[in-house]
Amino acid sequence: MPNVHFLDVTNRDGVQTARTGLSKFGKTMVNFYLAKLGVAQSEIGFPFLFHEAPYVKAQVALAEAGAFGKLRLSGWCRGVPQDVEKASPLGLKHYNLSISTSDYMIQNKFRGRLDRGAIISEMTAAVRAAKDAGALTVGVNAEDGSRTDDAFLLEFALAAKEAGADRVRYCDTIGGDTPDRIRERFSKLASAIAMPVETHCHNDLGMAVANSVSGALGDLDAGQDAWINTCVNGIGERSGNADLLSTILAFRHGFGLDAEIGDPLDLSWARRFALWASYAFGQPLPYNQVGVGRNAFAHESGIHADGALKDHGNYELYDEATLGPFPEDWHARAGRVVLTGEYGGKAGFRHVMDGLGVEVADEETAFRLVQLCNAMTGRPLTDDELRLIATYPRELSLLFPEYEPPYNTDGRL
Repeated sequence: MPNVHFLDVTNRDGVQTARTGLSKFGKTMVNFYLAKLGVAQSEIGFPFLFHEAPYVKAQVALAEAGAFGKLRLSGWCRGVPQDVEKASPLGLKHYNLSISTSDYMIQNKFRGRLDRGAIISEMTAAVRAAKDAGALTVGVNAEDGSRTDDAFLLEFALAAKEAGADRVRYCDTIGGDTPDRIRERFSKLASAIAMPVETHCHNDLGMAVANSVSGALGDLDAGQDAWINTCVNGIGERSGNADLLSTILAFRHGFGLDAEIGDPLDLSWARRFALWASYAFGQPLPYNQVGVGRNAFAHESGIHADGALKDHGNYELYDEATLGPFPEDWHARAGRVVLTGEYGGKAGFRHVMDGLGVEVADEETAFRLVQLCNAMTGRPLTDDELRLIATYPRELSLLFPEYEPPYNTDGRL
């Protein structure tokens, strides 16, 4: 039976959000939390960009050391072989390669530089370059797929498959699709190409989650696995992307949805991830944010309060306890507190780590990383961040190529 899988794009589409930003250490924490949640894959960023290279190397090292469990790390490149050639030495084994496919973008974005034939030629060359470099999976993104006509979308997808692609990503780039339409298009396309069509939905009409669920159902109708793109807290360009938690909850609790999630999800990390992301991105969570907002399980009106007090199931679709505890981080304590950070010393560092009950793998490297990561983020480090630093200091030191940590005699970290 085909399954639903989640491929989170917070570290690519999410960090592109205007008026916000995330440090490379913050992007590392996104991968940490996605792994704890049990998500299948993280699109970690842009491995062809020079300033992403140290970060990508650190993620690969952390993955090899077991920091991210079974989470697969993938890179996003433009659908041209030059990007893949720049990225391939960094060691990623999964890619998504993106190129525009709609006539609208061909005419108004490329402006005569590329036509349909050139788009397919560039895309297939990029897929082959990735596979030749050792990629285990390659997804091909049809940017503006929702405005691409059926015939060319099919031609594009079949060419991608012939070149070695494993999935095609259908991008509702401007967020104009609707649930019935997208389900029908996914079912037809996935049936015709006999491989999964991946959802990538924007929220310009407030339907990103509904469209993602419907597109996935179209895959399942065709007998194919479904791969859904999400972002934590629904962040993303303009009005955002499909919210990770909302989409998971829809499949778990939506009436009439008969779909099997193929990822071993653990939602007890949901609140910690959502609130950490709000803190790290500097974007307050709306009170009504699904599952994790302050009012998600709040009741005041008489009838609701009475019913919830008798049995929360009267007015709640799912048990709030399944979403895990709210974080109570060391740095947020009231009253007298000693912190560790950019300008801290060894005494404060040891005090905090002892207080958290953390065993530090390499004290000197971890101490310097606390200073560097605090300087990078510009905010107090959270308990989960400190624990990751304490456990994997040598791998994380790759984020800072100017800092040379101790090496073994054979040159390995």
